[in-house]
Amino acid sequence: MDNQTKQTVQQIPLLTVKAGPRDGDKWIDRLKEEYQALIKYVEINKKSDNDWFNIESNPLGTRWQGKCWYIYNFKKYEFDLEFDMPVTYPETAPEIAIPELDGKTEKMYRGGKICLTVHFKPLWSRNVPHFGIAHALALGLAPWLAAEVPHLVDNGIIKHKEDK
Repeated sequence: MDNQTKQTVQQIPLLTVKAGPRDGDKWIDRLKEEYQALIKYVEINKKSDNDWFNIESNPLGTRWQGKCWYIYNFKKYEFDLEFDMPVTYPETAPEIAIPELDGKTEKMYRGGKICLTVHFKPLWSRNVPHFGIAHALALGLAPWLAAEVPHLVDNGIIKHKEDK
């Protein structure tokens, strides 16, 4: 993990409520912490001119969707992102999907779910219940985009919208 990522993650609040979507009022408390951490992470990113996603959930906080983007060679590549909260959350990390990239890279599972098993999942499991959605974005999706988007562009697998 590079120093900038480490510094950013250290500023994201750690969560304390160990609850998932089936845990009633405790889940509502967990969602409040999730939103506080996400708001802080967005503030950190905006302050460092590193705004790279927006996200929102359904009213129950069980389905999340939004956009993420990556700048490469002065061009912005934007993608839809989505994930459902696992019923075993927070023990199980959410599986973030970028459906339009499904089948375009080996570092992805069916349905466009990005591969996080080797590097991210062990880190997540060591930090239950303290990691949340903001941590999954910072330590899972952000490095995945940084590794995969340049590779996909350089190999002609994806094209910028202006080049299509």
